[in-house]
Order: sequence, then C-alpha cells, then structure tokens
Amino acid sequence: MIRSERTRRTAVTVLRVLAVAAVYYAAGGLGLIREVSVHGAVVTPLWPPTGIALGALIYLGPVAWPGIALGSFLVVATLSGSVTPSTFAVVAGNTAAPVCAYLILRRAGFRSRLDRLRDGVLLVFLGALAGMSISATVGTGMLLLDGKLPLSGFWPVWAAWWSGDAMGVLVVTPLLLVLRRLRMPRATDRWAEASTLLIVSVLVSLVATRSSLAMIYLAFPLLIWAALRFQLAGSAPCALLLSVLAAVAGTQGVGPFEGQSILHVMVHLAVFNGCVALTGLLLAAVVTEQSNIRERIERACEELADVVDHLAPGRAAAAWPSRPEDEPDSP
Repeated sequence: MIRSERTRRTAVTVLRVLAVAAVYYAAGGLGLIREVSVHGAVVTPLWPPTGIALGALIYLGPVAWPGIALGSFLVVATLSGSVTPSTFAVVAGNTAAPVCAYLILRRAGFRSRLDRLRDGVLLVFLGALAGMSISATVGTGMLLLDGKLPLSGFWPVWAAWWSGDAMGVLVVTPLLLVLRRLRMPRATDRWAEASTLLIVSVLVSLVATRSSLAMIYLAFPLLIWAALRFQLAGSAPCALLLSVLAAVAGTQGVGPFEGQSILHVMVHLAVFNGCVALTGLLLAAVVTEQSNIRERIERACEELADVVDHLAPGRAAAAWPSRPEDEPDSP
C-alpha cells in the first residue's frame, strides 16, 4: 500500500514536471514569433516563459524546477540548432532566475492572492526586476564569451534580454495567479460592464498601439477602469492584451514605433509595457486591499452590534434576575 502510494506520487510529480516543460516550450514558441535582433543576438520584447516559470513555482513549489530546465533546454536547443556547453549555461541561467525569484518572494512573505499592495511591490521589484537580472547576465555573458557579441553590445543586449524576461513576469504571472482562483460566473456578476470592458479593451488597444497620432496613452484609463471595477481579474488580461499588441506593433514598426531603430523600439516597449504592468498590478492590489479592509471593518461592526445588543439593559436583566426581597441572606 505504501509502495503504491509512493508510485502514485512519483507519477504525479513526473506528469507535473512534463506539463511545466510543455507549457514553457509552447510559451517560448509564442515569444519567438516577435523576435528581433540586437547586435546579432536574438531577443524578444516580451518573453512569456519567465512568467510561466515563476507561476509554476508559486503553484507547485520547488518541484517545478526540472520542468523549467527541460523546457528551457528545448527552447534554447531549437533556437540555436545545436547543443554546446554555452547551451547548458543559458539553461542554468534561465532556470536559476525564476527559482531565485520564487525563493526571495517566499522569504519576503509574498502571498499569491495579490490582495495587498505589498505583494504587488514584491512581485514587481523582487520577482521581476531583480530576479530576471540573473538570466540576462548569464545569457549575455555567454554570448560575449563565445565571441558572438562584441563588448560594446553587452549592455544593449543585456537590457533587451532583461526587459523581455521582466515583462514576462509582470504580464503573465499575475494572469496565472488570477486563473488559479477562477470560478464559474454567477448571474449576479456584472455581465454588461464586463462585456463592455472587453469590447472597449480590444478597440482601445488596437487604436493605441497602431495609430500614428500618439494615442498610446489611451491604455491607462482603460487599465484604471479594469482595476477599479474588477481588480486583478480585470487588469491582468488588459495588461496582457496591451503588451502583446504593443510588441506586435513594435516589431512591425507601425503606429507610435514607426521610423524607430530596433534598439529604440525595445526601449520604448520596455517602458510602455513596464508602466502598463505596474499600473494594472499595483492599482488592482490597492483596490483589493482597501476592499478587504472595508469588509473586515463591516464584520467587526456587525460583531460589535451583536455584543451591544446582547448586553443591552433588558437582556442583562433577563439574564441576571434579581433576588426576591423576602429571600433570607445566607449565614
């Protein structure tokens, strides 16, 4: 019986690892659709596998790291067309970055519900900006050591690599954390407003990212609406939609990115996607935190009202009847 239970747990663990590797590899294929070249190095303005990796670690714990390593190996080997010692170094960096980010977040007391402003700040600065510097440093360093990158191109490639990995965490990981709490919609939900938000999001995102009239800032009222009314469940999909359409427009050189060099496009995309992710994530966390505080205050007021009602003079007299006047005192 014990052996069969261990076998079952091992089989479940192996399936989870393979599932993480498959999703990582599929996300890598999607990310490479919009690849660009900076000083001969292939980078992407939005790298979804980093968000998949950190989300898997938050869901499953450290047991997910072999799946991340396997998925990264498949992506790197497919991209380079061969397996060299530098391949394993890049895979190690791609694996260590989300693992270190996860460990730092856990040590800092991060909660996956993202219902506090503190959790949003931790995910942004520790999980994305700090953690993804590991993969960017290892990957760019290996390109430099292999002679595939001149010394003058180190920092531009490092910045492009780092921003793509960080944007993957900021855009994809919150969406995965929302999907974890997904439930069947109820009849009392705001269907009309949600449908309107969906339609407006698509239209505004297309106009903001493809119009040459500098209308890209239309994205922020949309994010504010989504975060205020639907918290992370609204802001995370909107941020993903805006980031993906902006990446497509940037790599095509249309809209606000027309006439810019690849390096300028990457910088523009990094700033825009970072602002979009920060606005949606932090505002949703603030709104959720305030909503939870209000609910706790309302519960405390209800409990206090029950206590006051229970201790009212009439109830106190009924609970403690007075002693009859003719009852003799005890000796």
